[in-house]
Amino acid sequence: MKVVATSRQEQGSGASRRLRRAGQVPGIVYGGSATPANIQIEHNPLWHAMQKEAFHSSILDIEIDGKSEKVLLRDFQTHAYKQQILHIDFQRVDATHKIHVRVPLHFHGEENSPAIKLSGGLISHVITELDITCLPGNLPEFISVDLSGLEAGKSIHVSDIALPEGVTPVSHENPVVVTVVVKGGGAAAEGEEQK
Repeated sequence: MKVVATSRQEQGSGASRRLRRAGQVPGIVYGGSATPANIQIEHNPLWHAMQKEAFHSSILDIEIDGKSEKVLLRDFQTHAYKQQILHIDFQRVDATHKIHVRVPLHFHGEENSPAIKLSGGLISHVITELDITCLPGNLPEFISVDLSGLEAGKSIHVSDIALPEGVTPVSHENPVVVTVVVKGGGAAAEGEEQK
């Protein structure tokens, strides 16, 4: 995805308010060996781009005054009740250095799961994003989680997910990703017998 920005000279809250009134979003690009760059981006195209999941977990091309760089979205602030982006931060990406980013999990196969078909259970998604590290070239847009083999009394942990090549989870623990809630009971813990 591509973002078009221009550099900005004025800084401070007054300058930022003037930019927002003019339909622009103040921002910054930092990281790497270059100095941080203060930028401004047209609000409406940025707002629509940010509605796409991929914008938050992909390497983006940002063009600043005609010069292109690879960046990751790192932070943004929105207005409390208006559909308005107040500020946005991007981090430069080096193709030879690993990055740390949160990637969404996409679940599929739930309708074929024995936990649903045979036990009438409900699948509960404990986490919907995963902290990973990888080289920028290996960054997945999302990570797929297959629920088709999930049985009542079982759960899926991070170690059960097939991660793309070159991608490793940040946590050294093995958190639960999905559990099965059986009607008439609580969450089915691993190894428990169901009545």
